[in-house]
Amino acid sequence: MTDDKIIQLFFQRKEVAIEETQKKYGSYCFKIANNILNNREDSEECLNDTWLKAWESIPPTRPAYLNLFLAKITRNFAINTYRSKHTHKRGKGEMALVLDELEECITGETDVETLYIAEELQSSINKFVRGLSEKDGNVFIRRYFYADSIKDISNRYYISENNVRVMLSRTRNKLKLRLEKEGYI
Repeated sequence: MTDDKIIQLFFQRKEVAIEETQKKYGSYCFKIANNILNNREDSEECLNDTWLKAWESIPPTRPAYLNLFLAKITRNFAINTYRSKHTHKRGKGEMALVLDELEECITGETDVETLYIAEELQSSINKFVRGLSEKDGNVFIRRYFYADSIKDISNRYYISENNVRVMLSRTRNKLKLRLEKEGYI
């Protein structure tokens, strides 16, 4: 079923919309959650939360790309679950590594930032990623949005794991410089 038809089912408030969404994007969203949580039960719970959030959000939202809309919801639930389970002690897993890697770019004040500043920062990061070469941008997104492992990224793009690490390090350094220049750090 096409995304437009699924979205139309949401707008018609037909529960089959959730079933069709689950069929089409269940494994995709599960992989995102499981990359972050590395726990089947928690990942399945995130999926349930994702379907509910999609039901509550569509309408009024009409996502341009349903897969990315669902990925963002799933990712946010998974990160929140990860944080709540690892508040005092970080476990071994990709998410801990991903957060550690990005921390060097965005460390700063620990105060809760205003929504406005957070939106500006998000916009700045989005512009930064769009300005990268296609390969660098894809590698950056696979690592820091989807929380893919270095090995998975290496296999996906047919480059060595060391090359992936170097690309990510250089990209993080560029991001850090840009955020410093814009006054976020």
